[in-house]
Amino acid sequence: MTTARQKNADMPFEKALGELEEIVDKMEQGDMPLDKMIQCFERGCSLSKLCRQKLNKLEKKIEVLVKDNGGDGDWEEFDASSERKNAALNQAETAPHEEEESQDEDLLF
Repeated sequence: MTTARQKNADMPFEKALGELEEIVDKMEQGDMPLDKMIQCFERGCSLSKLCRQKLNKLEKKIEVLVKDNGGDGDWEEFDASSERKNAALNQAETAPHEEEESQDEDLLF
């Protein structure tokens, strides 16, 4: 038997984001009973966390590809024990910083 957490982990990013957007739309209407609002909020938090985890994992894969620049371009699973785990940190020190405000605009919660 699969748990809700396992089901969420298998959910594609696009489906999770779509469900999260639907929940936000329903909550913004303001005509939902408090108990239902709390349930929606809890589900939204869960979906938001799932999307964030999936994006972070993908970002680390991209960092590996960028760091290796010139390799064959194959995707590699991120290995936290790898020397390359700090690829983004090393690049961030040498790259000019973009406005941090634009990152905040993309947050749903």
